[in-house]
Amino acid sequence: MEIAKDLWEAAEDLRYLLNRGYPRDASLQLVGNHYNLDHDYRHLLRRGVFPASLVEERERKRVPVGELRGEGLAVDGYNCIITLESALKGKTIVLADDGFVRDISGVSGGYRETPETTKALGLIMAFLQSAGPAEALFLLDSPIRGSGELAARIRTLMKEHGIQGDASAIKVPERIMAGYRGIIASSDTAVIDQSERVFDLAGHLIAEHLRIPSIIEIKKQ
Repeated sequence: MEIAKDLWEAAEDLRYLLNRGYPRDASLQLVGNHYNLDHDYRHLLRRGVFPASLVEERERKRVPVGELRGEGLAVDGYNCIITLESALKGKTIVLADDGFVRDISGVSGGYRETPETTKALGLIMAFLQSAGPAEALFLLDSPIRGSGELAARIRTLMKEHGIQGDASAIKVPERIMAGYRGIIASSDTAVIDQSERVFDLAGHLIAEHLRIPSIIEIKKQ
């Protein structure tokens, strides 16, 4: 994705408005229209730019990789898998103001497994083996087609790698994550905001193992 210089100015303007309490959607529309940004750029701003108050709160919740050992880990399945797959495909990834890594693919409900799914799951399993959480609970959105089959595949991989835990396809994973006492692996803003401790699983793997050139650090240095 070729980045126009206007994007950085647009990000600064949006950040300015958000820090002064202006509504997010209206601010995004105003800034996007002012700079004549296309859909991808607008989505990148939505995924990457936040007010300082939210940034501070989310940074407080982030846990380093070393804290995973011996802890329970609930994995926001599609969030982590889709972000990793996007990186493996060379699609644009954004390192947001709040320090979390996000994709801008917009796949979500239309997700289908691809050849990159196997690679993404392999990276996750190898990481979990090394990080040593007490358990890993993969949560997948059951309304997404193929979720049951993917959960079964993950359970098989976990058994092969000696990882304790489970993988389930349920209607509203967010409800389970909201009551989970361990650490949540996700970069989804709604999930982060309802959680106490969060680990950016996909972001960690992208930074440590993929080192892709298509990651955009939206915050101006």
